[in-house]
Amino acid sequence: MEVGIDSFASHLLQNGGDHLSGTDAMRLLLERIERADQVGLDVFGIGEHHRAEYLDSAPAVILAAAAARTQRIRLASAVTVLSAADPVRVFQEFATLDLISQGRAEMVVGRGSSTEAFPLFGFSLNDYDELFSEKLGLLLAIRDQEKIRWSGQYRPALTGQGIYPRPAQAQLPIWLGVGGTPESFVRAGTLGLPLMVAIIGGDTHRFRPLVDLYREAGRRAGHAPEQLKVGLHSLGYVAPTTEEAVADFVPGYIETFSKRARERGGSPLTRAHFAAQAGPLGALLVGSPEEVAAKIQRHSEALGGISRVTFQMDVAVLPHEKILRATELIGTRIAPLLR
Repeated sequence: MEVGIDSFASHLLQNGGDHLSGTDAMRLLLERIERADQVGLDVFGIGEHHRAEYLDSAPAVILAAAAARTQRIRLASAVTVLSAADPVRVFQEFATLDLISQGRAEMVVGRGSSTEAFPLFGFSLNDYDELFSEKLGLLLAIRDQEKIRWSGQYRPALTGQGIYPRPAQAQLPIWLGVGGTPESFVRAGTLGLPLMVAIIGGDTHRFRPLVDLYREAGRRAGHAPEQLKVGLHSLGYVAPTTEEAVADFVPGYIETFSKRARERGGSPLTRAHFAAQAGPLGALLVGSPEEVAAKIQRHSEALGGISRVTFQMDVAVLPHEKILRATELIGTRIAPLLR
């Protein structure tokens, strides 16, 4: 099992109680990616948002800076909002990243749970599904062919132009990032793409029917079982003891999700919400290294086997030093247990 970290490049991370400037937040983010590489983690992903609290609107740029400071760790988007992007430009950016990193680039592409990219780039949410389907098809065609003849509804036609540069890897890895829509799981299986499932709430085992849909669709399409990899993106945090992990994580977690709930007309989160999510079946990966590793193993068994798990710690608004410590614990204590 591969183990990694995802980040949304938040500049709300606290340092001695003060919010960081964008410059400082980016510097510390690169330090965290470098530490993840040093402690042997497999992958680091950068999300894509277009909101004031995040600095990840251009993930390929951040990952390219990280590539120059790392040696082994794979560098991925988490996720690229493909529906609101040009697949040609996205491929060029990640092919360039692949050259800079000497073959360590990956993409996780999705429709995006945050919708601010659609009006920003002139797309309608009414075309949510159609946009993604068309652009994913074009992206996969570009990955497989140097020169493309293609026409669609949402982008000017391509009439045999070459798409350059080509990546260092023979085939640039593209994962499909999904939430809870059955059609998305079936699409990934039919295309034979590895699946990255974002589970940020509820009981993880409830996703088993959707994962089964993915594997069955892949089997029907003729893809080998080993090609149909399943990854898990989870909110989490690790400290030397479970008590310390909970004390560190809960205040920022409740604050972040209560703010989101208010924006959407919902109720604020409570400590009881956290307790339910941190329980044996809940989605949160919060605790000591041994407790979290055991929970990931339970999740893997419940889902029929997972190939990758990534932690997302930004939601807890944690100090840089605590994230560095958690990164070390994930790399030196959790990853060896899972492997």
